[in-house]
Amino acid sequence: MLFENSISADVADTFWQLGGKVLYIDEVHKYPEWAREIKNIYDFNRDIRLIFTGSSVTDLLRQTGDLSRRAALYELPGLSYREYLYFAGIAQLAPVTLEDILAKHLSIAGDITATLRPLKAFADYLNHGYYPFFKEGLRQFPFKLENVVKMIIETDLQHIEGFDPHNVRKMYQLLYILATNVPFKPNISKLSEKTGIHRNTLIQYLQHLERARLIHALYAAGRSISTLQKPEKIYLENANLHFALAPQHVDKGSLREAFFVNQLRHARHRVSLPAKGDFLVDERWTFEVGGKNKTMDQLAGVQDAYIAADDMESGVLRKIPLWLFGFLY
Repeated sequence: MLFENSISADVADTFWQLGGKVLYIDEVHKYPEWAREIKNIYDFNRDIRLIFTGSSVTDLLRQTGDLSRRAALYELPGLSYREYLYFAGIAQLAPVTLEDILAKHLSIAGDITATLRPLKAFADYLNHGYYPFFKEGLRQFPFKLENVVKMIIETDLQHIEGFDPHNVRKMYQLLYILATNVPFKPNISKLSEKTGIHRNTLIQYLQHLERARLIHALYAAGRSISTLQKPEKIYLENANLHFALAPQHVDKGSLREAFFVNQLRHARHRVSLPAKGDFLVDERWTFEVGGKNKTMDQLAGVQDAYIAADDMESGVLRKIPLWLFGFLY
């Protein structure tokens, strides 16, 4: 069923009278007052099952207040490394929990490496495997990803209350600065000077970029987060964005850390910055992320500490292959 300008409860009622049972509405955020209309359809057509989708995370988060008791909302992240292996036709494997990885990574990695060589596929995943449209052709992938970023900044962010459309160019400039310096430790005053965006507005725009799933903002462990508090570190939301936004500035260390944060957060784990180490997960486990030669020296004296090491098919003791964290969802 096509809704041309708005989502009409009358059309939904006609759909029900004609025997319709499941009503699918795609790109729902493009319709004015869509949340109110969805609420009305639900309240007056209880026999219809409603399924709606939208690509504008920012607008969906802003308008879903009235639907909180009526709709089960799901956010679909990009592909995990495990899901990429399936979509690419390489392997079909089950997800594992973080607790199992920490306790049994040797046996889990052994079972997986008995069926595939994970490091080659992992490099491909970091380059182009997060978004499923890689299946449509690798030559077009960078251009399609650029268009996704363009749509988010030029279309999706327009729905955010307080966003000035005249600052689109500055938003591009801000994102490029972040992409060429990640992991970025923001000096808000200097960043404000470079972009011409007021300090308080700049912090809000960083929050917009995070809600739009273009960056991850991390804060120190154990601290409450206020509205105008600047993040301690900023990462691009996923490794593929490094190649799309700043292909001349791709750093292997940044790719590793971006991957780790992305996979842990989308598996519903809390990630913050500890006093020692790179990341604190769920206020319990401390991780250093690096290459296969990374040692535990920087984590001396830290309980529940681990290394997520790249370029290793299998780990040893508390050194776990980085790619294995891509099996969390």
